[in-house]
Amino acid sequence: MSDKPKLNVFLCAPRGFCAGVVRAIDVVEQALRKFGAPIYVRHEIVHNRYVVEGLKRKGAIFVEELDEVPNDGAPVVFSAHGVPKSVPDEAARRKLLAIDATCPLVTKVHREAELHFRRGRKVVLVGHRGHIEVVGTMGQLPEGAVVLVEKPADVAALPFVPNEPLAYVTQTTLSMDDMAEVVTALREKYPQIIEPHRQDICYATTNRQQAVKQIAAKVDAFIVVGSPNSSNSQRLREVAERNGCRRAQLVPRASDIDWSLLEGIASVGVTAGASAPEVLVEEILDALAEQFELILETVTTATEDVSFPLPRELRGRVA
Repeated sequence: MSDKPKLNVFLCAPRGFCAGVVRAIDVVEQALRKFGAPIYVRHEIVHNRYVVEGLKRKGAIFVEELDEVPNDGAPVVFSAHGVPKSVPDEAARRKLLAIDATCPLVTKVHREAELHFRRGRKVVLVGHRGHIEVVGTMGQLPEGAVVLVEKPADVAALPFVPNEPLAYVTQTTLSMDDMAEVVTALREKYPQIIEPHRQDICYATTNRQQAVKQIAAKVDAFIVVGSPNSSNSQRLREVAERNGCRRAQLVPRASDIDWSLLEGIASVGVTAGASAPEVLVEEILDALAEQFELILETVTTATEDVSFPLPRELRGRVA
């Protein structure tokens, strides 16, 4: 008989790795198998320190810019978040073997922005300033062709005249609620604005946020497993708070848990951002089990069966 307090743990499903992250990690691992170490990766392949450190041990070298990559024939991989056009252009000029691990759903946004630009429309991007995905999307078009908005107040400040040809695209990892507020403001100010044929926020972001919404109001605390620089993980914490769970925390590892937020609780929700591996969720559960007698329940709100093919440079080489 355990003398630990009981804790109801509601596990969100889906959680953790999305298809774009799985593909990006596979790209690095398959490139290491095909070409041997080292290979270079521009920026963190996905925003998770545990994943990055594991790939480093296998022979991946992470750099921030291409000028850190030597001209020795080793491949360079572009991260899942996408890159400005200037990056592959520089790689081609230097004759580097570049492998693009950009998530296909981010590439979809890039193509939409390019199409609107070719059709003479100004492009409004809904996203977070400075995020690497936003930098990549804005870098698909000439400087000044894309205008970034983060909140409704930014929409109010837009200088476009009412009949100006406009379209909008969005960062793929936004909060659905935050995006809806900005999009509503855009529609009200510019009723003729062209919208994406299908929403740009990716299926994995949407599904993980919906699962958190399902649980947040009925738990005393929420733990989101993910890295602080992961946009979709930060949004999950915000969604939990916005939907009634004030004691929500984002933790990279079990050692980062703020136990003061778990004092006196009887229930907790647990999820993981799209770049956080399941092993880290298990690590969190193990840490909770040291303090509590766990009663686990999985809450499933969607089933995911999405997969993306590897870049052509690596096809046919899957181990």
